[in-house]
Amino acid sequence: MKFGFIRTAAATPKIKTADCIYNTDAITECMKKAYNNNTELLVFPELCITGYTCGDLFAQKTLLDSALEGLEKIKEASADMNMLTVAGLPFEYAGNLYNCACVIYKGKILALIPKTFLPNYNEFYEMRWFRETLNETMYVNILGEDVPFGTDIIIRSRHMVEFSLAVEICEDLWSVVPPSSRHALAGAVIIANPSAGNEITGKDIYRKSLVENQSARTLGGYVYACAGEGESTTDVVYSGHNIICENGITLAEAKRFENGIVYGDIDVMRLSSERRRNTTFKTDGSGYTDVFIDFAPNDCDIDRFIDPSPFVPSDIRLREKRCEEIINIQAHGLKKRIEHIGCKNVVIGISGGLDSTQALIVCSKAYELAGLDKKGIIAVTMPCFGTTDRTHSNAEALVEKIGATLVEVNIKDAVMKHFEDIGHDPALHDLTFENSQARQRTMVLMDMASRYNGFVVGTGDLSELALGWATYNGDHMSMYGVNCSIPKTLIKYLIDYIADTTEDEGLRQVLKDILDTPISPELLPPDDNGDIAQVTEDVVGPYELHDFFLYNMVRLGYEPDKIFYLSKLAFKGKYDDAVLYKWLRNFFWRFFTQQFKRSCLPDGPKVGSVSLSPRGDWRMPSDASVGVWLEILDRIKEENNF
Repeated sequence: MKFGFIRTAAATPKIKTADCIYNTDAITECMKKAYNNNTELLVFPELCITGYTCGDLFAQKTLLDSALEGLEKIKEASADMNMLTVAGLPFEYAGNLYNCACVIYKGKILALIPKTFLPNYNEFYEMRWFRETLNETMYVNILGEDVPFGTDIIIRSRHMVEFSLAVEICEDLWSVVPPSSRHALAGAVIIANPSAGNEITGKDIYRKSLVENQSARTLGGYVYACAGEGESTTDVVYSGHNIICENGITLAEAKRFENGIVYGDIDVMRLSSERRRNTTFKTDGSGYTDVFIDFAPNDCDIDRFIDPSPFVPSDIRLREKRCEEIINIQAHGLKKRIEHIGCKNVVIGISGGLDSTQALIVCSKAYELAGLDKKGIIAVTMPCFGTTDRTHSNAEALVEKIGATLVEVNIKDAVMKHFEDIGHDPALHDLTFENSQARQRTMVLMDMASRYNGFVVGTGDLSELALGWATYNGDHMSMYGVNCSIPKTLIKYLIDYIADTTEDEGLRQVLKDILDTPISPELLPPDDNGDIAQVTEDVVGPYELHDFFLYNMVRLGYEPDKIFYLSKLAFKGKYDDAVLYKWLRNFFWRFFTQQFKRSCLPDGPKVGSVSLSPRGDWRMPSDASVGVWLEILDRIKEENNF
């Protein structure tokens, strides 16, 4: 697939216990169906060629020979397929029988992997028929091929270094230390697990949690294929509960008790990036056998949900928990700073916009936690040339509802005097015109903090920091920035939650109107109707796009061309390709050129997985070149004739 995605599939064909001919036909039909859907890795259940529930028939040479004949047919079926297939069968070596998974590619057997842990408790009785795994990898002859036989084997691609595959079988995952942990540290990015776990009430929840947790722990992909209909129901029932996960997230899950195939496009480049970032993930491939193949991914589009709002919690059922958690992190960070300084007052600039609204909500929560009188929150509104009646009245109403102390300082005269001092024509609405207002407001807040023996709480958010959309030493500066790791899309989500859950109808109306107000620094005069004339997103681009770009670049480490491709999927039907390209290029240019503003950020709490604090997550030279990134974007422009 494109841009480092691998289409994986977990298949549960309907089988007949001990009928290898029937089962092989069912397996090969699944192979054809999966391959026609551009599958590149297909995993079948444990012992699927014979069936897991053959019991003492596993001791019959007739069954074992029939299984090998079935494997031969599967090999032949795979000859023209650019698809790795993992299928299970019993294999006899030196008089012992092993429960094995066979990895097949283009008509060849790449590896034979025996099960490490054999369950012999409750309904399981595997030690009656099978032997425990060998201690080291050796080569055995199977169907005329000399094949590595052992647990510590990794399949690698010569043409895609990020792709690597290892196998563990069923009970291996349920053990105290699953072999997949060792495989991952040896470099395996995807784990295949042919399984035959039976179904009892509630077991599916535990099974899914195991797969999710192991994929998260190994920073890898996990393909779990489970036995289903066709296995013997003498004592237990199998449901075909197939699961595909990537780094703790379920990409696909089968509906139980319905045999079939589930597909999941695993991003191996993302997983490789996660491992590079994680310094505790220390690889050691000593003792492992690497099998290299000429596997290369297909050049086809992915079929996977791409979240257009990666910072916003997607599960509405967890909305209250997530929002309360975020606000608590912000508020506890501020509470600690208040207690450390030993003051009872904080000063915050209130504009009637999103950021200052969220910051004021956090101040209110922090004061509740600290047991302080909210009158100690000095909320300062500073109208000037661009202030509209709408934002001004919303700011006043919000402060009243919170119970803070409202102070108004009109800065028009001070700014006009400043223009006179520096020789600037106030009719010229340029950067000097705008920045002079922002710096005047910051000076007022800083001096108000001195007057009230407190400190300034910053309101700027993560999206603005990424784009450098802040006046240096203006709204860029404070003593503690509570929103520094909250992107604009998440701030909207948090305020909307407060509005929906508050019992104060007046507060709800104010918050809803703030949400409906265009985002603006209000540094240019209103239009003839008294409405906001300076809309931020008209200048820098939609924040939903920039937040998407930010997450995919910083958190996932994606390249510009991959981000562009994914943005087309995420925002299909909303933005055309030229618009996406325009703002993506703008994002990269601004992100690199504005690093100097992030290099001297005030303190503030990390809330999510992305932070641009120079003391925490993001250390970048202020003079780093954006050239290589723009070269990739130039190629996109040429290819698309923008």
